[in-house]
Amino acid sequence: MPILEVEGLSKYFGGLAALNDVNLSIQEGEIRGIIGPNGAGKTTLFNVISGVYRPSSGQIRYQGKTRIDGLSSSRIAGMGVVRTFQRTALYHHFSVLKNVIVARHLHAKENIFRVISGLAKKTEEKNTEKALEIVEFMGLGHLKEELAENLPHGHQRALGVAIAIACEPKVLLLDEPLTGMTPTEKDRMIDLIRKVHQQGITILMVEHDMRSVMELCGYISVLDFGMLLVEGPPAEIQNNEMVINAYLGTEDILSASTSA
Repeated sequence: MPILEVEGLSKYFGGLAALNDVNLSIQEGEIRGIIGPNGAGKTTLFNVISGVYRPSSGQIRYQGKTRIDGLSSSRIAGMGVVRTFQRTALYHHFSVLKNVIVARHLHAKENIFRVISGLAKKTEEKNTEKALEIVEFMGLGHLKEELAENLPHGHQRALGVAIAIACEPKVLLLDEPLTGMTPTEKDRMIDLIRKVHQQGITILMVEHDMRSVMELCGYISVLDFGMLLVEGPPAEIQNNEMVINAYLGTEDILSASTSA
């Protein structure tokens, strides 16, 4: 049974269809790549799945029967479908560890003012212990007391993933996790994504770095003008004429194909 199913999903902004009758079936335990040229509807798809936008039509089913389309972002995240964002949403004046602790408390719907003021000490101790485990797992233990605003870009992106993991996802939506990274940072993030996946977390990933998508994902869905163009394993997608045409033969697709 798929862990996440998108059926006939459409999203209109005025008369413009950002998504048009999209169907996806995500199997538990996979890493699914969502690719497409700029304006294809990738981030809109994530926004609808995660509850940022309500769909104009269609259904999203989670774990078989539960419909999540139209639910609030917080409720969807509480059910286990959690996303990151292109621009990392951090408390920039908090430390690395404090960012993850706050995410733990918010996920549990605790009073954030009690948390920050230190009134909920027993809960704080438990969440601090778990947050520290997550920070260490993400390779940020040596930076746990560093302010988020002082981190290099790659570490900020890793912290964004750590914050998402603090919400205990069963399905993790990664929105361009490699954007703006150096080659070294990309290699490190790819390793981290694999580590997260090995914890039993299903991953959907929107990403423009085609070489990384082909390396990480077992199956890829291609969007174009808000519609699902084609799906398949990386070897098929790399050489699919419709995909190459959608990208206008750009270097990303061609270089990913020739390097595979």
